[in-house]
Amino acid sequence: MTYDFNEIIPRRGSNSYKWDSAKEEDILPMWVADMDFRTAPPVIEALERRVQHGVFGYTKVPDTYFQAIIDWFDRKHQTFFKKEWILFTTGVVPALSAVIKALTVPGDKVIVQEPVYNCFFSSIRNNQCEMVSNNLIYKEGTYCINFADLEAKAADPKAKLLLLCSPHNPAGRVWTRTELLQVGRICLRNNVTVVSDEIHCDLVYPGHVHIPFASLSKECCYHSVTCTAPSKTFNLAGVQVANIIVADGEMRERIDKTLNINEVCEINAFAVEALIAAYNKGEEWLEALKVYLWENYTCLLDFFKQHLPQLKIGLLEATYLVWVDCTALGLSSADVARILVDREKLWINEGPIYGTAGEGFIRLNIACPRELLLKGLEKIRHTFGK
Repeated sequence: MTYDFNEIIPRRGSNSYKWDSAKEEDILPMWVADMDFRTAPPVIEALERRVQHGVFGYTKVPDTYFQAIIDWFDRKHQTFFKKEWILFTTGVVPALSAVIKALTVPGDKVIVQEPVYNCFFSSIRNNQCEMVSNNLIYKEGTYCINFADLEAKAADPKAKLLLLCSPHNPAGRVWTRTELLQVGRICLRNNVTVVSDEIHCDLVYPGHVHIPFASLSKECCYHSVTCTAPSKTFNLAGVQVANIIVADGEMRERIDKTLNINEVCEINAFAVEALIAAYNKGEEWLEALKVYLWENYTCLLDFFKQHLPQLKIGLLEATYLVWVDCTALGLSSADVARILVDREKLWINEGPIYGTAGEGFIRLNIACPRELLLKGLEKIRHTFGK
């Protein structure tokens, strides 16, 4: 089956957070991480059948929901999860907040690896914990982990959790087995629980393999929490469904209690149907999507090489989020973002929202039809290129 990712689907006026947040109607959004493509046809068909039923009462999550998750991770990531390990909730951010609340007390320290997904910061702050950054090391367009610094930060008795972004947003890294094992050894040695945000785990490009942290060893499995969702993979963020996978029974009980206290322990009828259809029947669409996204990335690389050679593009191993080093412009990230939106009507993310280590960078969302991608790139060239 063929899929038309070049089709431009009007989203403005659909209550789209991405497209309808700007006051001006001529803003081109290449910021928040959702895609401008329709989801996989089997998902649409499943939701249409559910709508045709016409009754939308309280929803029981069936065994087929859990089995779809188990089969997907077994098939795609060679990792086996047990049904009883899986807790469902409305999104990965509520999941992270619930995990932090369940496994810490106010004043505890939570380690992050900047630059990193900005909602990590609010989840830590909202639970009255202290954020500690184990800044990634930037070199030659990519990032690696500062293990000596991680060891020092994890050795603090107040450090209770490491929020691991795997694959990493916005750096685009897919952590290797060697890197993950080293993270595991440090955290196990210092009794720090790894909370692995693996929401981008299915958007990995050839030459790289996502390794779930829980698959590394029995010790890593039982001293970690994995947060997953089909939302990035299948463009289902608005459906609001995610899962928390916890092998350790005592930790799982505490997290489940927190989900109930925070009233994020239920998912809706559409979430159930969408996840089952996506994981059971969406794989062919996903593989075609990844080919298109990689072609978008190579198109962007060629464009920058020709027109914006002073800006350095981060190596993309996963996600559809491109990290751009703008330090050669001699401007702050905020200034670059302001100039692009004011002069060119292009909305991108400025690097410092991902932590102070993001200064000098911007993030571009390339999950859009190529015509829109080229339009956005031309706006950048018009102001900063040749």
